[in-house]
Amino acid sequence: MRLVELERAVEAEAEGGDRLPRVRLAAVQAAPVFLNRERTTERACQWILEAGRRGARLVVFPEGFLPGHPLWYHFFPATDPKSNALATRLFLNSVEIPSRTTEALGEAARQAGVYVVMGLCERRPGTFGTLYNTQLFLAPDGSILGKHRKLVPTVGERLVHTGGFGDTLRTYPTDFGRIGGLICGESSNPLAVFALVAEYPHVLAVSWPNRFPKRGMSCPERALVVGRALALMSKAFVVNACGTMTEEMREMLVYTEEDRADLWDDRATGGSCIVGPGGQVVAGPMGAEEGILVLEADLTECVAEKVRHDFAGHYNRPDVFQLRVSASAPEIYVREGTGSRERTEGR
Repeated sequence: MRLVELERAVEAEAEGGDRLPRVRLAAVQAAPVFLNRERTTERACQWILEAGRRGARLVVFPEGFLPGHPLWYHFFPATDPKSNALATRLFLNSVEIPSRTTEALGEAARQAGVYVVMGLCERRPGTFGTLYNTQLFLAPDGSILGKHRKLVPTVGERLVHTGGFGDTLRTYPTDFGRIGGLICGESSNPLAVFALVAEYPHVLAVSWPNRFPKRGMSCPERALVVGRALALMSKAFVVNACGTMTEEMREMLVYTEEDRADLWDDRATGGSCIVGPGGQVVAGPMGAEEGILVLEADLTECVAEKVRHDFAGHYNRPDVFQLRVSASAPEIYVREGTGSRERTEGR
């Protein structure tokens, strides 16, 4: 037993009662091989294995890391032929769940012995047009824990993504506690946040894109502000995984010469950080570089903050406020009546 582990064991025995574990959390800040599913999957697996070598137990990736995020809508008109060509390429490189891609990611998670939250563009199986902005949750044995589909696509995403339903707005158990995930703008949605807070997560994984539109608060700025607010409300550790940019991506996104100054401004990209349950930044923020941000988190800190403000418990009023979440996923096409099964199977 290591000295630190021995000291913790002695301390716990002296205090009595339960003790929450320490766990290494990791945010991967990286860029995809833009709109190339196979090559980006290879990169993702390498990052997972590296995080495992650094002792991580939970590894969080940026929004739409596989195969990339539809950033061109920040620059190109939606009706421009290049926008449609890139959207088509996005679909053809998107990920079905399950698939060979998720099997490869699961194998990397198994080899590394880590939980993974992977941001990806999910294709609805058996279709050729419907996409979701998704976080895939993988267990250390390589199995799929579940997924979260972003409830409302943001800005240009609405041109290629449809929204998810309440069936994927939930937390998942791990061997160290519960984890949940939110994607970019929905981490500011009070009702979506409360739905997860009410399930008492110890860690919230928030996936952010490579950058935001040219005007307004930058992605690193917003991730920092929202991450601290989310930690204060949830009393959980918040892992902000932000994307970054390659030269190839920047060149692909240039629409006018005026775009160059903005695209090559490193202050607009990156910014991954980890926030403690008291709202303090405990790791990062990173700059625009690629890398892995790792923190050893003591989950007992969640309790220390929660006993002061439990917004899903003693510090709220169920006689005044209640939130009801529909966990169903309605289908747009349902066959009913005698003989429907036979006709369906014969198609």
